[in-house]
Amino acid sequence: MSRPVAFLCIASYFKGNDFLRGMKSTGATVYLITSKKLEHEAWAREALDDIFFVQEKEDESWNMEDVVEGVSWLMRTHKIDRIVSLDDFDVEKGAYLREHFRIPGMGQTTARYFRDKLAMRFQAQDQGVPVPAFSPLFNDDQINEFVAKVPAPWIVKPRGQASATGMKKVHSAQELWDHLNHKLGSSRHHYLVEQFKPGDVYHVDALSEGGKIIFARVSKYLATPFDVAHGGGIFRSATVEYGSAEEKALLDLNEKVMKAFGMQYSASHTEFIRNHETGEYYFLETASRVGGAHLAEMVEYASGINLWYEWARLEAAVAAGEKYKLPKTRKDHAGIVVSLARQEWPDTNQFNDPELVWRMSGKSHHVGLIVQAAKRQRVLDLLDNYAERIRHDYHASAPPKDRPTS
Repeated sequence: MSRPVAFLCIASYFKGNDFLRGMKSTGATVYLITSKKLEHEAWAREALDDIFFVQEKEDESWNMEDVVEGVSWLMRTHKIDRIVSLDDFDVEKGAYLREHFRIPGMGQTTARYFRDKLAMRFQAQDQGVPVPAFSPLFNDDQINEFVAKVPAPWIVKPRGQASATGMKKVHSAQELWDHLNHKLGSSRHHYLVEQFKPGDVYHVDALSEGGKIIFARVSKYLATPFDVAHGGGIFRSATVEYGSAEEKALLDLNEKVMKAFGMQYSASHTEFIRNHETGEYYFLETASRVGGAHLAEMVEYASGINLWYEWARLEAAVAAGEKYKLPKTRKDHAGIVVSLARQEWPDTNQFNDPELVWRMSGKSHHVGLIVQAAKRQRVLDLLDNYAERIRHDYHASAPPKDRPTS
């Protein structure tokens, strides 16, 4: 190819600057489509050849026919070789555009496995990956059969929202039907119901190339995302012990998930739960993108790998028909703590341990810290200490978001 490979990146949230910089470092041409409301965010414009804005609809979604028309005008004079979605909410947009313009990469069917929690569960179950008992919410008889067979409590989950947004825990058939009929109404087909079993929740952050995982780090949430979102808790996560049974089990299970879902090349963020009663691991959800909540920074301090930057280099290598080379990795331990704060711009100077390597900045009413150490126990001790001090001096909570998925 005589000209640089051209990438069209899609971001309906302000994220991915390291990806844009990593892509530009390869010599690629980089275009970005984002929401009009994000026009004045601090995008890495030095890494962009052009940036385009989409006027959102009242429900904050994009009119994809308008986007198609805009991209078609761009492509009259600019060749686009690849399309990359930088957030969960953009995966379907990217797949739609790839299919319409016949651009290589993940199409709409495969994209469903990395976006739609119901599609994930059916595919995982079909491929022998353990999942919690679940049911779609299309048919009343099927729901009643699930309720009769699977003991409560249950979780009603949006099929397309990220993290714990929009989840509802219910404890009886009456409570479930009240929620379906009076809260979700005609939107219930955008949800699923699943058995709730207390357990430890883990995430595996990985890079895949040629259908194989070439980098992965296993971490454990010290407070589950559901508890944080619905209980006003403090978000914490830390890498697990290298070589431990839990690391080995989750690396193996993550490989099965990526194979089952047809992952070829991308970053991925996949969550699993370990049942407190049985010790069994179950698949919860996955996404073909870098994990949010600054988990990418935590992984970088543990491994030396910037997932955003290396994902970009990987995509560029695949598009150019070249072999991607992963940088040398480390096996340190790292952990993160994040909380809403009462103060608009909290002063975190009281935290001054030598293991402290990152402080959240530029986000009002938030406090966030990352620690790094050779020993995992030191990371856990610091996170426990920081969480208690944050709870006393900074912590605020907000009601969980609870709206139907459109």
